[in-house]
This record gives sequence, structure tokens and C-alpha cells, in this order.
Amino acid sequence: MKLELLDDRTVGEGGFLQLRRLRLRVVREDGTRTGEGLYDFVERPMGLDAVVLLLWSRTPDGVEVLLRQGLRVPLRFGRGQDAEHAPALFTELVAGIIESQDTDLRERARAEALEEAGLSVDASAIKQLGPPMFPTPGMCAELFHLFSCEVNDSQRSAAVSPEGDGSPFEEGARTAWVPLDEALARCARGEIQDLKTELMLRRLREQLQLK
Repeated sequence: MKLELLDDRTVGEGGFLQLRRLRLRVVREDGTRTGEGLYDFVERPMGLDAVVLLLWSRTPDGVEVLLRQGLRVPLRFGRGQDAEHAPALFTELVAGIIESQDTDLRERARAEALEEAGLSVDASAIKQLGPPMFPTPGMCAELFHLFSCEVNDSQRSAAVSPEGDGSPFEEGARTAWVPLDEALARCARGEIQDLKTELMLRRLREQLQLK
């Protein structure tokens, strides 16, 4: 099947996000056409895709992963009455938008490790953690590029207070090292509700061949 574009316009230009509104018809394999339909999806002008970085470390007791808690404004205002049950801080992994000037995804991930976790890591130590994934293809064409990086004891000891990106919405963000099994248990209990985080924790456990 093909899509026949009849109209294409952008709504809400000038903000962090904007809405793309298309008027389309589906062209069937036999050449016949459906009726017209509207399809809206979200675009992010400063950069469509993002890197997600799972920082992990070996300890005498096993493997620990770094989790980050921060504000997610849509959870407070976008769920109506359910908003009162939204967590004060949302738990996930370090992540950041790939901006137009970025030419090296590992370098962007390295910058996010320092910005969001206060950890200085080498870009060369950052490894791809499986293929990239589309988190919400029905609403946005954003692609997540998934990476991991092992952090040693000296890097953990030298960690500084994360500076964030200057946004007021990074106020109060905090990080913590948690055993990998405990992080996955929190996913199972619904205490961590972020899909990319659970996916990457499971990929790491599989990569390390842990039970």
C-alpha cells in the first residue's frame, strides 16, 4: 500500500515540540483509494532522535546500574485525574536529544553521562546495546539509539554533581547506583515504568550472560 499526501501543514511552530498535520489517502495495491483521513504526529525541531545510555559497574556483589530520577511534566498535566498518582520524580536512564550539530552518537552519549550523571567516561568505552528502537511510532518518528558503558571504581569516585542542561525542569534530579537484579525487580513491581529502561536492563543482563 502507498500513502497519497493531499495536504501537509505544521501547527505550533516555535516551541520545543510541534504538530505535523497531514491529510492523506491510502492507495491500495489494486490502485483504488480510500477516503481521506487526518493524521497528526509530533516533531521536535531541535533534534528528532535521542541517545539512551545505560551506565553500569562491576562490584564484589555483582553488577550495579545507574538510575536517574527527574521531572516529566506530561505525567503531571497530561493524564487528567490520574496525574495525582504520577510519581514526583520519574525513574529512567541517562538520555539526551541528538542535536543537529552532533556527528558522533557516542560523543553525545559521553556528554550526557557528564551532564546528567556527573560521570566522566571515554566515548571509546561506550558500546551499542543492540539495535535502535522506535518508542512511540504512532505518535512520533523519534528513534532511540541504545548504548551502555562500564564505569570503573575510580570514575565512580570522581563523579561530580550533575549540572544538567540549564533547564528549570532538571531541578531536583538525582541519581543512584542500584543492583541490576533490584532494578529489574522494580520494573516487575511497577516502581519503574519506563519501557526503554526495562528493555536496556534486560539487554545488559543478556549481554553479560547473567541469570
